Amino acid sequence: MADTEASLKEALGSIDGAIGVALVDYTSGMALGTAGGGKDFDLEVAAAGNTDVVRAKLRTMEHLGLQDEIEDILITLGTQYHLIRLLRAKSGNGLFLYIALDAGKANLAMARHQLRRIEAHLEV
Repeated sequence: MADTEASLKEALGSIDGAIGVALVDYTSGMALGTAGGGKDFDLEVAAAGNTDVVRAKLRTMEHLGLQDEIEDILITLGTQYHLIRLLRAKSGNGLFLYIALDAGKANLAMARHQLRRIEAHLEV
């Protein structure tokens, strides 16, 4: 099992094209940890904004009566991919991993696979 800081650093270093990564509490919108980002990419702002995305999707699923779980939410921009992965472990209830990727450098399938692997070893 890896702690939050180590897991986020691993994601940033091992996922091709990673710009920034965060562990986010979607009940509060707060980032519990971040790696990467910078002055041109504020992960705190991204965490709060993506909290709204997760909440909206959960509400929509509830209104539709969908009895399922969100695995990933993918947002594709012209030059970036934004991937949101809700944590499935009981200790991760209300949390998601968020990663922003450079679309020109990233392999989306591999990024999803590696994020799933990192989630499995994350100790919250």
